[in-house]
Amino acid sequence: MTVLHSAPKIASNEGVLDTLTGALGSLVLAAREEYGEVVLTVARDGIEQALRTLRDAHGYQQLMEIAGVDYPSRPERFEVVYMLLSLTKNHRIIVKVTAAENTPVPTVTTLWPVAGWLEREVFDMYGVIFAGNPDLRRILTDYGFEGHPFRKDFPLTGYTELRYSEEDKRVVYEPVKLAQDLRSFDFMSPWEGADYVLPGDEKAAEKASAPPPVAEPKTTESPKQTGSNEKTDAKAAEPVAPAAKDATVAGQGQGDPAPVTTGTKEPGAPDPTASRPDRGPDGGASDKQGAGPAPEGS
Repeated sequence: MTVLHSAPKIASNEGVLDTLTGALGSLVLAAREEYGEVVLTVARDGIEQALRTLRDAHGYQQLMEIAGVDYPSRPERFEVVYMLLSLTKNHRIIVKVTAAENTPVPTVTTLWPVAGWLEREVFDMYGVIFAGNPDLRRILTDYGFEGHPFRKDFPLTGYTELRYSEEDKRVVYEPVKLAQDLRSFDFMSPWEGADYVLPGDEKAAEKASAPPPVAEPKTTESPKQTGSNEKTDAKAAEPVAPAAKDATVAGQGQGDPAPVTTGTKEPGAPDPTASRPDRGPDGGASDKQGAGPAPEGS
């Protein structure tokens, strides 16, 4: 079965930035291509018009997500990020607007009904107000919750949290308890290294002040002192024959084992002039070594 679709498998950004900025005109405040994606920053009051143009005239049919970002040092500290997908082009773009705490952002529920839920999340977590949203209520926090948890200046203590208690079989309210201490994330490159002492590196100073290594390490004065017992010491003291010329026997130091002559022939030992018979192609003895006559009846 063959499925034909007009959307390409891989969509290129070539020409997209110029086309979209030309279509939106003065609504675009900034435009760039970043990390392989086209990012447009538009005027806050014109966000509904800009997204309508992108949907109807340029094929970005789906609103995939609305996210919030907090930059406390900026006059307009919040960014509202709209992520659009074109099914016919298999292409995504990002559209941003900025807002302060008391500057409302026009709702886009007139374009996509799903935006109602997404705008409620950004309002709940960041406190961004969306003018025209028909049901702008908290959606992730509890009723009567104060503050917005995703703001960078939101305190981590002094609040209550709720959870379902399996023991009480109901929702209970408790003071906030942090499972671990607040960590500081500086987002610096791990390859460059930190300009402060990392946790656990305090031992580096201790190593620097450690005593120097022993100048004359203790060694065994004689190879006979094995540290085992007298029998082992006597075995270690047995002499070895001088090494053959320009030869070293592995496992025997610098000498060959002392020769031992018993005068008794070892059982099964071959005669001194005997040699190993050659093997034929089939693995047996060759004819020239006298394989012997073939058995009768063969």
